[in-house]
Amino acid sequence: MRVTHTVERDGAAASGLDLNLLVALDALLEEGSVRGAARRLHLSEPAMSRTLGRIRKAIGDPVLVRAGRRMVPTPHALAVRSEVRAVVERARALFAGPGVGDLRTVSRTFSVLGHDAVAASLGPALFDRAAREAPGIRLRFLGELPSEAPALRDGRADLEVGVIDTVAPEVRVEHLFDDRMVAVVRPGHPLLDGRVTVERFADADHLNVSSRGRLQGPLDAALAELGFERRVVGSVGSFPASLFILLRTELVGIAPSWTRTLAEDLGLVVLPVPLALPALPVGLAWHPRHDADPAHLWLRTCVRELLGGLCRGLNRPDVGASPGG
Repeated sequence: MRVTHTVERDGAAASGLDLNLLVALDALLEEGSVRGAARRLHLSEPAMSRTLGRIRKAIGDPVLVRAGRRMVPTPHALAVRSEVRAVVERARALFAGPGVGDLRTVSRTFSVLGHDAVAASLGPALFDRAAREAPGIRLRFLGELPSEAPALRDGRADLEVGVIDTVAPEVRVEHLFDDRMVAVVRPGHPLLDGRVTVERFADADHLNVSSRGRLQGPLDAALAELGFERRVVGSVGSFPASLFILLRTELVGIAPSWTRTLAEDLGLVVLPVPLALPALPVGLAWHPRHDADPAHLWLRTCVRELLGGLCRGLNRPDVGASPGG
């Protein structure tokens, strides 16, 4: 589905604030520039500039102001941004109808929220699939936001992927599978020489992945229950970065088992964690306003299928849960 935008009608401005102006405002706030919004809506820059003037007059706010070589949104524009996007998306879904439209003509930007392992593991295949099936769709992977941030509700994110902990009643949650954590080490690591017991695992030096710099987590609580304590020598804020550190050190890392392929592609070795850790429910979450949107349905289907492919090896014996202590 491509929404056809008639933002300027041969000099005859439509009276009042119409849907075309909302679409243009959404594009301006998304792109942060007149040039980017014009390109996105297939307009000339002069036409987009005149449209921005109409928007400013209609809402009584500059919307975008010059800051050096770029333009930044005003406080009012930031306050209404999520509402504008929600209205535009509801209108698209309304006029598209269920199952209507050719995905190859869709022009959209989707924001996917999740741990950076989501982008690293799903990104290549998802971008490739978009290029083949829906070339007008752009994907923006966002890092994890505070759990209290209503990103799906306010439109900052279109789809959340990973361990979904929201209990908001206005959010759809689809459980895909239960995951578990695995250990990751370099080839030839001393931990690979013999059976991985709880004692040997705890005695190794560990590397944490935490966007907030945390040095402890559920793994430490599980070890403490058995009377053990591991030595975490540091943390890194990015999961992909941790893999490169593990490849060149004696450190032990912890990762979701569905990221196994990413670790093995770098030549790392994945082995079970010798502890009975709680399962991690992996799934998708989105706002109900996207239920009938064919483009969003395509996105959910792609992510569901790609994650399914990554988790098919979860029952392999060498990725199993605790081998005991």
